[in-house]
Formats: sequence, C-alpha cells, structure tokens
Amino acid sequence: MAKALPHPAIPEPGRDCPLCPRLVAFRLEARAAHPDWWNAPVPSFGTLSARLLIVGLAPGMQGANRTGRPFTGDGAGELLYPKLLQHGLARGTYRADPNDGLELIDCRISNSARCVPPENKPTPLEVRTCTSTYLKDEIAAMANLRTILALGRIAHDAVSRTLGRKPLPAFGHGNVHALDAVTLVDSYHCSRYNLNTGRLTPAMFDAALDKAKASL
Repeated sequence: MAKALPHPAIPEPGRDCPLCPRLVAFRLEARAAHPDWWNAPVPSFGTLSARLLIVGLAPGMQGANRTGRPFTGDGAGELLYPKLLQHGLARGTYRADPNDGLELIDCRISNSARCVPPENKPTPLEVRTCTSTYLKDEIAAMANLRTILALGRIAHDAVSRTLGRKPLPAFGHGNVHALDAVTLVDSYHCSRYNLNTGRLTPAMFDAALDKAKASL
C-alpha cells in the first residue's frame, strides 16, 4: 500500500504517535489483528493551498485506518467523495482505494482526531490533544483558507476552539458562522448511520456544500 507523506511545512503525527495512550493501545491491537492495514495516524488529504478545509471526526476502523486516506473505504466516503466530484471539488474516480488517482480541487480533508478510536468515539481530551497539536498548525499553514466545513458537532466544536472562539457558536446543520477571516459551515456527519436514519440526506449534504462553496 502506498503511504502518504506528511507535508514538510506542518508537523504531522508520526506513525507511532504516543500522545493518547488509549489510542496507542487500540492501534497496537489493530496492527496485531491486521498487519497489512495502515494502522497509524491518518494524514490530511489535499493541498495546503486550498481555500476549503473539510474537518471530520476521526478515521474509521474499516475506512481510513485500513487505507490511510480520510474517508476512504467506509460508508461516509461513499457519500462524501461522489458529492465532491459532483460539486467540482474533486476530479477522477473514487474507488475506495488511496491509489485510485482521485484529486481534490481547492479542497483539503482532515480530522479532529488522526487515530482510529474504539467504537468510533474519541474522548474530549483526545480531540483537544490532536487539534491543539496538529489541526491548529494545519489551519495556520493554509494561507488561502476561506471556509471550513465541519462534519458533525465534535468537529464544529474542535474547529471553533482551535480558532479561539468563546463562547462556541451554536452547531446546526446548515448553520454558517463568520469567524474573522474564516467562515465555518456546519453539516451533520456523512456517516452511514446518519444516512440510514435519515438524519442526513444527500440533498441536505448538497445544500451544506453549496453554502461552503458560496462562502469561498
């Protein structure tokens, strides 16, 4: 499997990042069970020159933790990447494979927590540790950044804290917040659960992407 390389301009967690003991233990269990998987902190996807940053929650066990690319190989990616292609934010073909040749256009994808958590639920401390160590510098390095699309409340809160907002702006699907030079747009997470329960529909996600694009 081809391994993504960190961008030299910003710090990225190493393959054996030790910052969150619970996630380290879970990572080692996954490596033992699936030695051919990525099983390491997942780097962001897309260029630092992008104007749009999409921030999710954390890598999924069968998705990015397996493939090494955000939202690649899980149910969330089955909605996210086709929609990015539809909205002109990507080109190529999405095949749930990090070597599928898919490219993002003026868009970058990151996560609040870079390591897969048990039950897909990072603790508040794990999110704060990762965002304060990595997401903060990533945002600062994106000189052209205009808009952040937060997928879910945890990502919304993580981005808001990273940008130093107190009190935190209210999360709600489709909400748009002007945060100084950056606009924050909210969407429910494009997880398979949210899609199956109808909490998020493809049309709702289209609307959130339209708002993100309009704010660019």
